[in-house]
Amino acid sequence: MTSESGHTPPPSPPTAQATTIKPTDLRGILQYVPRFQGQIFVIAIDGSIVADENFGNLLVDIAVLRSLAIKVVLVHGIGHQLQELSALRGIPITNYDGTGPTDAATLDLAIRASSRVSHLILEGLTQSSLTAAITNAVRAVQIGIIKGVDQQLTGKVDRIDKELIMALIERQVVPLVSPLAFGPDGKSLRVNSDLLAAEMAEALHATKIIYLAPNAGLEIEGEVRHEISAEALRSILKDHPEHLAESSRSKATYAIKAIESGTPRVHIVDGRVFDGLLNEIFSNEGVGSLVYGNDYQQIRKATRRDARLLYNLTRNAVRREELIHRTQQAIEKNIDQFFVFEVDEAVIACVTLMFYPDRPETAEIASLYVLPFYHNRGIGKKMVEYACLQAKERGAKIVIALSTQSAGFFTGVCGFEESTKDILPDARLKMYDDSGRNARVITKNLV
Repeated sequence: MTSESGHTPPPSPPTAQATTIKPTDLRGILQYVPRFQGQIFVIAIDGSIVADENFGNLLVDIAVLRSLAIKVVLVHGIGHQLQELSALRGIPITNYDGTGPTDAATLDLAIRASSRVSHLILEGLTQSSLTAAITNAVRAVQIGIIKGVDQQLTGKVDRIDKELIMALIERQVVPLVSPLAFGPDGKSLRVNSDLLAAEMAEALHATKIIYLAPNAGLEIEGEVRHEISAEALRSILKDHPEHLAESSRSKATYAIKAIESGTPRVHIVDGRVFDGLLNEIFSNEGVGSLVYGNDYQQIRKATRRDARLLYNLTRNAVRREELIHRTQQAIEKNIDQFFVFEVDEAVIACVTLMFYPDRPETAEIASLYVLPFYHNRGIGKKMVEYACLQAKERGAKIVIALSTQSAGFFTGVCGFEESTKDILPDARLKMYDDSGRNARVITKNLV
């Protein structure tokens, strides 16, 4: 997926689609607000999306994010507009998306296209009562010669003026960053906007990058993949690049770069879909593709060698009746159900994920435990989120958890809801009744 698609985008999809929450449903949105308040989102808008009829709605959605105290930085592309200018003026261009050589004529058209796109965005933000400013915060150097080809006036990011961007944000101004940077001599260089968004997120320690593209998400082997780890995506690009649609490759490449540089989440969302941006952010399942990474790099599947560690780790919780007693032999027998969290190669947390043969759409999260020293660091939440992602990848549509003392954590922090024991599979229901623990049953939908 290039930063600015060189192909004519397909007709815009219908502007009303069935979604889990309505962005106008304040109660649906507010449950996410404490999680995102004060965080920085880098939103990268393809040039083709600026030209789409849904663009005005997107700017209203961005105004909603700002009203919820989410800090927003906008990066825009110009590939669509650059190709239109080239055709209109009969001036050939050497490259449209900033990934190949940029000659002087192409750069001149790029400057004109960028000015137009920036103005359209400023105009729309003004209509939504937002203050914004175009910046010169990106410094670049020429790429030089790659595989014998002189890239001419194509640049790579050398430095981002973080202080300038943060000063604008603190003054409630939305920074607007174009795919034109400035070289050591102060002259313009063309840069790729997908890469620019990744560099901006790294510099600002952003929580998310959201690529608004003319595609439904990352298309892998003919289907849109709604969640995928950076590691898995990296393997596909390395070993089977043909499995990834050509239109998805640029976003995939820079999503991996962003995550390797410390950005926890990268979303690829169809910018042509009405309310798509808000539904991606403010619903459990989203509508696009999520690439995730750093939050889970310390989580791995347990091995038989971990059985004794897990037994010792959870003994105190068993004594307090927070967890069901399991012998070391029982843990070893079911070790494939366990995931562990490591710090400096020491296991400090665990969780189990179980499936039921007669109910393949249902998974159960259990044995969640974090050493007290590591409480209040978000580790328990990461373990639950990771288990939910694993469950969804394996086809589960709902996850359940049983808790005597931590139900509030699941409902208040992890987005679960209280249910009744009737939702349990038959075999699990019998175990529930036989245990006599009278645990609370909580659930979370994955679809």
